[in-house]
Amino acid sequence: MQAINIGILGLGTVGAGTATILQRNADEISRRLGCRLVVKVASVQDRNKARDCDCSGFEITENPHQVVSDPDVDIVVETIGGETLAKQLMLEAIANGKHIATANKALIALHGEEIFAAARDAGVAVYYEAAVAGGISIIKSLREGLAGNRVSLVAGIINGTGNFILSEMRDKGRTFADVLSEAQQLGYAEADPTFDVEGIDAAHKLTILASIAFGIPLQFDNVYTEGIGALSLTDVGYAEELGYRIKHLGIARVDERGVELRVHPTLIPQRRLIANVDGVMNAVLVKGDAVGNTLHYGAGAGAEPTGSAVVADLVDIARNIVANDAARIPAIAFQADQVKQLEIKPRGQFECAYYLRVEVNDVAGVMSQLSKVFAEREISLEAITQKEPAPGATAVSVIFITQRTQEEKIDSAIGDVETMSDVRGKVTRIRVEHLN
Repeated sequence: MQAINIGILGLGTVGAGTATILQRNADEISRRLGCRLVVKVASVQDRNKARDCDCSGFEITENPHQVVSDPDVDIVVETIGGETLAKQLMLEAIANGKHIATANKALIALHGEEIFAAARDAGVAVYYEAAVAGGISIIKSLREGLAGNRVSLVAGIINGTGNFILSEMRDKGRTFADVLSEAQQLGYAEADPTFDVEGIDAAHKLTILASIAFGIPLQFDNVYTEGIGALSLTDVGYAEELGYRIKHLGIARVDERGVELRVHPTLIPQRRLIANVDGVMNAVLVKGDAVGNTLHYGAGAGAEPTGSAVVADLVDIARNIVANDAARIPAIAFQADQVKQLEIKPRGQFECAYYLRVEVNDVAGVMSQLSKVFAEREISLEAITQKEPAPGATAVSVIFITQRTQEEKIDSAIGDVETMSDVRGKVTRIRVEHLN
C-alpha cells in the first residue's frame, strides 16, 4: 500500500495530538484513503523533553529546516504557532514542493494571501481547518457543504477562554479577574491572556471565516475588536433578567451596502441555541439563502479535537495526491481571480440593537430627558427598565433595549446623555443580536 509521509513542525499540544491520532487510527484512515499516512520526522525545540505522544516510530530533530527540506516528506504539518519562524518554514516547504496543513490562525489571517499565492505558483495545497474552532470542521462546511449557498451571516463563539469566563461569571456570580485567574491555572488562558480576552484571537478566526464565506480578501486590520475585560457582574445579571445572555461573538455580515466585521460582547436571547453554548465549547452559526440557519458546535481547542481537524486536512491532501490533483478546492473557497474586495463598513454604520445602562440621580424628570435624546435621533426603544435604588442610595440604574439602529446614532445619543447633569459616569453599551 502506498505511503504518504508526514513531517510535523512542533510536538506541543496540537502536534502531539495529531501524531497520536495518526498512530491510533492508522487502520481506519488507510481504509478511507487506500494508502497510509506515516509520520516520518518531527521537529522539537528540546529532544529530551517528555512528549504526549509515542515518538518511537519516527525521527526527532531540533532543526525544523530538516523537516521542510526532507525529500521524502510529502506533507508538512505546522503547529509551532507565531508568525516569523512559522511563515519562513511554511514558505520554504512550499518552495520545496510540500503540501501544508496548519493550525496557525494568526499566520493565515495576517499572511494568508502571500502564502496561498506561493502555493498556487508551486502547485501545492495549503489546508487550515484546525485554525478555526478546533474540531468543528467549520471551514470544510463553508468551503464544501454550503458551497451552493449565498452566505449572508457568520456569527460565532470562536474563543473558548472568553466563553468559559462569561459562563462562570453568569452561573456562579464570579468576577472577571477571579475567573481569568482560574482559566490560567487550568491552561485555558495563557500567562498573557490579551489575545483571548481582548478578542484578537477571535478576530483572526473571523477574518478567515469571512473570507471563505463571502469570497473577500483576508483583512484582519478591518475587523472591529472589543474585549470582555470591562464587563461587570451587574450587566451579566441584568441581561439574564431581561431574557438574554452575554457572549463574546465574532460577527461577519454582508448585504448590498457592504460587509460588517466585528468581535465584541453581545446580548443574545436565551432561547437561541448559541446562547446556551457554555464553558470552553465553540459554536458557529451560518446563514445561507438555501439552507437557512445552521449551527456548528463542538470543542474549539485541545490536543485531539484540534488534531482531528489537522488529520482531516491530511486526509484531504492525501486524496489529492492519490488523484494527482494538487489543489482541488481553492484555498478560500472561491477561485483566486473571483475573490473581490467589498466595501467594509466602518463602525458607525454597524446596525444592531443595543443594551444601554445609565446611572442617574433618583429625581423627577430624568426619564423624560433620556427619552427625548433617543426620540430626537429616531431611535426606537424596545424596553425600558428602572431598577429600584439600594437603601439609602440616591442613584438608580436605568436599562434601555433599543430596536435595530445605526451605531453612529447610538454614539451621538450616548454623547448627549453623558453630558446631562443628572447622569453619573459613563453609559454602558453592549450590542444586541437576535440572530433570526
